[in-house]
Amino acid sequence: MSISIRRGGVDIGQSHNQWLSTISESPNVISMSFVPITSLLSGVRGNGFLNHAVNLYLRYKPQIEELQQFLEFQLPRQWAPVYGDLPLTLRPRKQASPTLRFTLMGPKLYVNTMQVDSGNRPVTGMRLYLEGKRSDHLAIHLQHLSTLPNIVQLSNDQSYEHINEPVEQPYFEPVNWSIFSHVYTAPVQYNGSQIDDSTSIVTKAWFEVKLVGMKKVLFLRLGFSMVTSASTRRSEWDGPSTLSRKSGVFSMISTRLSARLNPPEKPVKVDVNSAVFPGGPPSLQRAPKMSNFVDTKETVRGPEDPPGYWVVTGAKLCVENGKISVKAKYSLLTIMSEETMMLMRENPQPPTRHRK
Repeated sequence: MSISIRRGGVDIGQSHNQWLSTISESPNVISMSFVPITSLLSGVRGNGFLNHAVNLYLRYKPQIEELQQFLEFQLPRQWAPVYGDLPLTLRPRKQASPTLRFTLMGPKLYVNTMQVDSGNRPVTGMRLYLEGKRSDHLAIHLQHLSTLPNIVQLSNDQSYEHINEPVEQPYFEPVNWSIFSHVYTAPVQYNGSQIDDSTSIVTKAWFEVKLVGMKKVLFLRLGFSMVTSASTRRSEWDGPSTLSRKSGVFSMISTRLSARLNPPEKPVKVDVNSAVFPGGPPSLQRAPKMSNFVDTKETVRGPEDPPGYWVVTGAKLCVENGKISVKAKYSLLTIMSEETMMLMRENPQPPTRHRK
């Protein structure tokens, strides 16, 4: 004995043949199977890029209105200088680097003053690194995009001159004791003259050591490039946003007290890459002596940091717990299309009037 049940179609006062003709108009699902959405792209030209874009969207889920700019910035990232260019031998005397001293009998910290250039590509991260055979040469490294996004147009900015920047005494902070070397902790940001409809981002960085009075002071210098047809939508500092104007002793005490208030650190990001040492030079098994005075933790932002297209527009040196560290200022850029630019030029906003 078998019982047949009709599914789909119109089953009200219909014979079997009449019911069969109505199934196509009112079907009913009796089985279902799921397939990856990317499988629908097989055979389509450029399906590799489409698959990558779909996977990025499914993984990070950016806002739809920001999807285009998010995808434009999802390019491979690399560090400058590259691992093969790092000097591993002792430097010749004629190329001797300036030194810093933090204790009376302790070792000296050499400072690499060579300029690090991203090749006119947006910078997405920074770090301090101890170079050399003895890991006693302090250097600044930049993480940048391997290529320039299609929507970004960069040009070198020649108007910025750090020489004219005022040096403020409250920003001199000792690393250990006030009689030894200091660090200049003022924020380094763009202060040159900008062309209309443009903004500046960091593309170069280097160190400079100056003798101020009777003490040596470490300065961070930045080079900038102009992004045409763009504006800064939002900016924020990585980590604590308070400016460092405290003395070394009070800075050490306050940072220890505020350490409990800081959010827990993010888990280490696993970078799946077939390149050799994609994350930089391999770390030493034994920590170098100068690691007691230098924090080599990286500050980077990528697709996992919404909305996923942060760029570095400033930086500053800090002294926390007796260690030199670097903090970056990240910004979101709004890239304006040619149509938007033409509309803004045709309909300029009237200047605001101030009441007397």
